[in-house]
Amino acid sequence: MALSQAIYNRNFSNKPLMLQITINLFKYRELIAALAWKNIIVRYKQAYLGIFWAVLKPIMLMLVFTLVRSFVGIESDGVPYPLLTFAALIPWIFFQESVSEGVTSVTSNAALIKKIYFPREVFPLTAMVTKLLELVISFVILAAMMAYYHYIPTVYAVWIPAIILYTMIVALTISFFGAAMNVYYRDVGQALPVALSLLMYGSPVMYPLSLVYKKFIVEQAAGDWSERLYTLYLLNPLVGIIDSFQSVLLKGTPPDFNAIYPGLILTLTILPFSYWFFKRAENWFADVI
Repeated sequence: MALSQAIYNRNFSNKPLMLQITINLFKYRELIAALAWKNIIVRYKQAYLGIFWAVLKPIMLMLVFTLVRSFVGIESDGVPYPLLTFAALIPWIFFQESVSEGVTSVTSNAALIKKIYFPREVFPLTAMVTKLLELVISFVILAAMMAYYHYIPTVYAVWIPAIILYTMIVALTISFFGAAMNVYYRDVGQALPVALSLLMYGSPVMYPLSLVYKKFIVEQAAGDWSERLYTLYLLNPLVGIIDSFQSVLLKGTPPDFNAIYPGLILTLTILPFSYWFFKRAENWFADVI
């Protein structure tokens, strides 16, 4: 096993990052599909509501946010607030749960890791693929809500696959680094839910991006720091993802690339390091776990 892993790592170092990830995704597609199916079966095996749990979370959050909005008042850019919020929750929950399971995916498969060698990035990839089924179900609910509110997608809806792909890249960027760190420091897995909860409030899930723009850029709410804080806010990749998702589906407008670029540049800068760290750390996964 050590020899095969050494040969694989040598070949890995000679290939571009995204090419290597794509090759592994294709080469081990059957293994990823089998593990993803196993995760789905285990998750819903003895649950009376079954796969309905996949959509219960966004629906409940949407209802809670709508109730809060009735007290504090939040602008919704002319879009019905429940629809705007549910559209924000779809990419957010896909990202959140992909990262949550991706970070713990290596430690939760300790027995398999000790038996046979294959690229360990299969585990974070599997965690993300598992969530694609739940994402599809959420899209069905969103389509029903759009029909209820008489919203028809425009041609800009063709951006949806690219937005989902971007979300997957962001999730993998965090999952690779987090999964490797969680093998050696289990506190990472414990702290992650708290970090993701804070990140949700730092993303335009409960409120639209236009409200943040209005406060910082138009009203200069933070004085001389307003523009800097707004730029810092845009470094969160979920800001551009959620705003673009809402724009192309509900507002009939193209993505706001000014909101996307800061987070995209940051993600593409961190991703190579995250994957490199994961590949170097995996040499000792079987010993540490």
